[in-house]
Amino acid sequence: MRKFISRLILPCFTAIHCTAQTIHPAVKADYIQFGGYSKNFTNAFSFVSNQASLASQKNISAGAFSEQKFSLKELSLSTLVIAVPTSAGGFGLKADYFGYSDYNESQLGIAYAKKLGSTVDIGVQFNYYEMRMNGYGNYSTINFEIAALFHPSEKMNLGFHIYNPAGGKIGKNINEKLASVYEAGVGYEASDQVCVQAIISKEENHAINVNAGIEYIFNKQFFARLGVNTQSTSPNAGVGLSWKNIRLDVAVSYHPQLGFSPGLMLLYEFKHKE
Repeated sequence: MRKFISRLILPCFTAIHCTAQTIHPAVKADYIQFGGYSKNFTNAFSFVSNQASLASQKNISAGAFSEQKFSLKELSLSTLVIAVPTSAGGFGLKADYFGYSDYNESQLGIAYAKKLGSTVDIGVQFNYYEMRMNGYGNYSTINFEIAALFHPSEKMNLGFHIYNPAGGKIGKNINEKLASVYEAGVGYEASDQVCVQAIISKEENHAINVNAGIEYIFNKQFFARLGVNTQSTSPNAGVGLSWKNIRLDVAVSYHPQLGFSPGLMLLYEFKHKE
């Protein structure tokens, strides 16, 4: 099974060949990117898609997400985050791990966001990325992200996010680099219960993609989320249950050729005592 995965499926994640060098795309989950273009629907994961959303965080919060892409443990993706609002701005810490013992990628990032008045927020994140391949060694690089959010009205939120704009090779001895990703997003909070979000992204050597979704809060305890990734025509959906300071979501996405990817999201918010 592992030989089959390494030969057939992992190359889809690890490399896209071009004439000059290999462009390595980022591995990410669509489900946890919701809330990055919002003021009132943010959670600990919101800065995954836009670091500027940290400026709207109200309480210290932490989250964990795990997904088995196409139901294969060798393609497991895990993300841990923590968001900390302070008087000087919002801080975030993010850790990613993808793969298994013979091949894996990891990234550790620290983010910061600050309000520039009532209508503009800016954010930045610095990452340490590492790739490990059994028999080939370890390779690493440092990259950064920049983002901004604009709030033209109480319900509308616009912004952009750029991942790895400077490029750069992974390690010194291989002709491979992380892809640069450019994104523009919009979020519309139709009410206290409904938020719609769409992100248009252009990843290096990839066609333009739209990642759109809607979240509905039935009441303070129940949530539902539905989205779609147009590049692979992959829908994703999830339902969540909140109890006191804890929220648990059961999520799933579907690829027309490769099948289902189940996931779990856990959030904890350290709310201030009255």
